[in-house]
Parts: sequence; C-alpha cells; structure tokens
Amino acid sequence: MAPRSSHGNRHEGSQEDSQEDRHTPEGDGGETDKVLTAVGPRLRKIRKERGATLAELSAATGISVSTLSRLESGGRRPSLELLLPIARAHQVPLDELVGAPPVGDPRVRAKPIVRYGRTMVPLTRQPGGLQAYKVIEPQRSVEPDPRTHEGYEWLYVLSGKLRLVLGEHDVVLSAGEAAEFDTRVPHWFGSTGEGPAEFLSLFGPQGERMHVRAKPRARSAARD
Repeated sequence: MAPRSSHGNRHEGSQEDSQEDRHTPEGDGGETDKVLTAVGPRLRKIRKERGATLAELSAATGISVSTLSRLESGGRRPSLELLLPIARAHQVPLDELVGAPPVGDPRVRAKPIVRYGRTMVPLTRQPGGLQAYKVIEPQRSVEPDPRTHEGYEWLYVLSGKLRLVLGEHDVVLSAGEAAEFDTRVPHWFGSTGEGPAEFLSLFGPQGERMHVRAKPRARSAARD
C-alpha cells in the first residue's frame, strides 16, 4: 500500500498531538472510559496479527508513528478521525477496533402454551393491549361450543383449513383467508376434521381493533 503524503496532514503536527494529549473530557461515564482504555491494546493486537509495523501503518494511514504509538499505549485518546483510517488500513469494521457489543438477538423465544387441545406460541411479550399468537390446531372431531367475552379478534390462516362459527355463520377459512369479529358475538373456531391448521390470532381484550394501512383507491380520470 503506497504511503500518503504528509503535507498538510493534521495527524503529523506535534503541536496538535500535545494539545489533544492534554485535553481529556471530564465527567466522562465510567463505561465509556473502560471502552476507550481497551482500544489501545486492541489496536496493537490487530496490527501484530497482520504483521504490520508502526511505520507501515503510518504510511498507509498518514498518521504519525508517534501518534500511533501513543494510541496503542493509551497515551493518546482515540477519536473517530484517527480510528477510521486505521480501520480502513486493517480492513476491519470500526466496531472491531472499539469492541462494540454485539447486537442482541431480535427473535422471540416464547414457550408454547397448550390450551383447549391446541398449541399456542406467543408472538408478543408485553402485558395488556393487543396479543398475537401463532396457533396450531390438530386434526380432530370437536363439537362447536360458541361463547362470548369482551374483546376483538383477528384470524389469518397460514395453512390447512379452520372452521369458524360466528353468530348465525358457519364458514371454513382456507390458507390466506382472514376473519375479524367482536368477541361479544357468540363464536367458536377449530378443526374441520379434515387435517391440521396453522393460523395467526390477534386479540384485543378491551375491544381494540387491528388497523390495516391500505392505499386509497385510485380516482377515476373522468367523472360523469
């Protein structure tokens, strides 16, 4: 990698180096101090793993050897202006230099619940408000027993067929079909007896409805 010209490079000036060495923000959080203190040893470790000398790294980044040495020894406070060219020279992400914590796993690992013969996997964890479940309904022969309670429910069938009895209606929902209803209306849903079914259930205990955002219908170009 060809060395960069040192003409006008602000990292080379000894006066600026000494000014930044003297300037250390006060009242910095303890956790931040720990992260910054660990940067120096990590810089040295990465450089040595790549078999590079301070002089070679200086040529690749345009940062003076003395500044790089103080960074690795902890005598120079790391800054984004210094770490970015070092990360580019080593071809590593910036967070590898500063030891940023890994992003937490966003997946929800909820324990399945078996209720009324069906398996329910909670998809939400906060108490109250809308509750979402993935429900697995086994194949079985069950006599509908409609009931009522406060709330509002939305169902979406993922696979198989789901029988829904709602008031005077008795329908079968296939994969890709949805239904929503006020749970104060007598209702029941379950197996059709012709195979298992998987569906999503969103339930609002206080009658909350599910809001679906849709594009407005296009207006006719000409009106009568």
